[in-house]
Amino acid sequence: MKSQEFRNLSDKELQNKLTSLKQELFNLRFSHATGSLTNPLAINTCKKDIAKVNTIIRERELGLSFAPKAEAKVAPKAEKKTATTKKKTVKE
Repeated sequence: MKSQEFRNLSDKELQNKLTSLKQELFNLRFSHATGSLTNPLAINTCKKDIAKVNTIIRERELGLSFAPKAEAKVAPKAEKKTATTKKKTVKE
């Protein structure tokens, strides 16, 4: 993933992503040890992604960058009904 894609994630999503990346790295290392790893570059890519996530988390702790703001969902305003009704005039 690109760094910008990680920056668009919230703090909680970053923590979840970090956990999943660490689990993926463990699985890749295990596959490498058993000799069933098909793409050895995946280990380096996974390590770099973990480093990117850790960097972004640390930047937010230091106040150098901020988590994206959640978009506030605004409910549409209901139209007020009035007791008066408009009369239609018929012109002949």
